[in-house]
Amino acid sequence: MARGTRLTRLALLPAAALVLASAACGGEDDTAKGGVELVTDGELTTCTSLPYPPFQDRGPGGEVVGFDVDMIDEVAKDLGVKQEIIDVDFAQIKNGAALAAQKCDIGAAGMTITKEREQNLDFSVPYFDETLAVVVPKGSDVTSFDDIKAQNLKLGVQADTTSLDYATSNGLKPTVFRNAGLQVTGMQAGKVDVVLQDLPTVLDWLKHKKDIAKNWEVVDKINTGDQYGYAVEQGNTELLKQLNKSLNQAFEDGTWAKTYEKWIGEAPEETPAGTEGGS
Repeated sequence: MARGTRLTRLALLPAAALVLASAACGGEDDTAKGGVELVTDGELTTCTSLPYPPFQDRGPGGEVVGFDVDMIDEVAKDLGVKQEIIDVDFAQIKNGAALAAQKCDIGAAGMTITKEREQNLDFSVPYFDETLAVVVPKGSDVTSFDDIKAQNLKLGVQADTTSLDYATSNGLKPTVFRNAGLQVTGMQAGKVDVVLQDLPTVLDWLKHKKDIAKNWEVVDKINTGDQYGYAVEQGNTELLKQLNKSLNQAFEDGTWAKTYEKWIGEAPEETPAGTEGGS
């Protein structure tokens, strides 16, 4: 049910009927706990972009699983609803179009918080530090990001990502793949010499894709100083407050650390600080 639809319909009823209707249903409306309005009644709808393991990917049964899925499940639980996930192009998430069009309540896609994206989105407190990885064929003489330009190598990046921004800001003209899945295919087909991608995603490739693990390796890691965040439509302060509250709780009670270890494969060195009105 679209946001506000039921409330509008009830407003058209005579006053006496409205009182009876409210009494009969216990005063229910299209909002979740805490007065948070949702795109669909009883669901917290999340926009993501598949595949992007370990943050979101298809599980053995076709269900969407991953770090972000588990964390947003915590938000949904606190709201008293279930999470519903839809797959959209990443560009629609980062520019705010999917949220503005009421396709979803939250954008969760291993998304880095940037000043450009903050012009269209309101971000949660950071929940993950960004590190980029330089991936090359085993036996290559490439040892760092700087070697890409020095050796005039063909670099592959994912569209609309900070990897693309980092490459172009350093004077490179990379080959751009629409999503991480196509980036892997390009690697395997020899369309690029080097790949730049977020480290957790690369580690997931090395863990679960035998061809990548056999033939490719990480030779450089770039700590950008940036962080990931979940996004809501600008001005959706009630949902943002609940999102931060749920994240802060997960940081404090160990849920975030357990989720990190589950999907990253090792214990985190530290837990995010949280706060920003959500405690």
